[in-house]
Amino acid sequence: MKRSLRVGSVAGIGIFLHWTFLLLVAAIFAYYYVQSQSLGAALSGMGLILGVFACVILHELGHALTARRFGVPTRSITLYPIGGLARLERIPSEPMKEFWIAIGGPAVNVVIASALALVLLVTGGTLAPVALEAPGSHALASLMWINAVLAVFNMLPAFPMDGGRVLRALLALRWDYAQATQTAANVGQGMAVLFGLVGIMTWNPVLLFIALFVYVGAQQESKQAMYRAFTEGTPVREAMVTRFATLTVDDTLDDAVDALLAGTDHDFPVLEAGTVVGLLRRKQLIQALSEHGRDTPVAEVADADCFTTAPSAPLDEVFQQMNARSCSTVPVVDGGQLVGLLTLENVGELIMVSSALETRSHSRVPRDQLSEAPLRERPDGAASSGAPPVP
Repeated sequence: MKRSLRVGSVAGIGIFLHWTFLLLVAAIFAYYYVQSQSLGAALSGMGLILGVFACVILHELGHALTARRFGVPTRSITLYPIGGLARLERIPSEPMKEFWIAIGGPAVNVVIASALALVLLVTGGTLAPVALEAPGSHALASLMWINAVLAVFNMLPAFPMDGGRVLRALLALRWDYAQATQTAANVGQGMAVLFGLVGIMTWNPVLLFIALFVYVGAQQESKQAMYRAFTEGTPVREAMVTRFATLTVDDTLDDAVDALLAGTDHDFPVLEAGTVVGLLRRKQLIQALSEHGRDTPVAEVADADCFTTAPSAPLDEVFQQMNARSCSTVPVVDGGQLVGLLTLENVGELIMVSSALETRSHSRVPRDQLSEAPLRERPDGAASSGAPPVP
């Protein structure tokens, strides 16, 4: 969140503004001022934009508070120039829970649009869409129509919009999660291609941007589903690194540099009597070298708030936490002692190995390989050959 400004919190959920959002507000103010040469019109236009993003915050709170009812915490809500993002701790595995969480945001926009329409009816204001042509003169009507558009747009059955998650949740009622996600992603990519074709034919840069946004979002969601499918039901011990370098609280930055250059490790657990008291990441080490002397103890600059996990913890849940916290390395602790490290790189390698083994098990074995020992499933769910395990 270093590039974001905290502006408050609601129900314990931090609200942040990304720095690019402030540039958007300034650009909108400048645009209206240049167009009208009036400070009042510029302030009115900027006020409408701020009103829209207030509605976006309420939209994201709709997701967050619905998720809380299902026991899924929300870390934060961040506003970007293209919209808002609620960072949930995890996506629930139950399809109907995901359905209600996904629909919670657009439902808020429908309620806002309906409330504004009622106010306009009572006060005699215009409900015509032409109000959008002069938003400064018809702020409430413009805000009403913008909320209606946000609700419809977000319900399009394409990732990363809410409609894509609603479609996946409905498909997951009958299919497995990975298949439901892949089908929903294919629908989203099809819509992206359609948006792109229309954007090219009409030379509409907004549609082209939406097409790219939807296509990339569908790809990312499909990849996340594949990760979840291969990690679900697998304990952390299957993917953790067991050979790694460590540092002690008495080691200095100079010792950390030696450890960094001597091997391939990028992150180093900092130990005190065998207990993890922090994690020194390469980025922190490089930054510390520019700010402190090389004789500075690593305990002073290491991340003391890093979370740990157990060898028996579900890999898919820990993987989701790592993504949510932007954490690439997690110490694995058993009985208070460090026994391994879980890295995103190793999770990726496990997925590649599992994918290759699954492809092999579904492919036809050539005749000249019939004498080879077939793959069989170990009780813990991982594939192995007929050879004994290597310690």
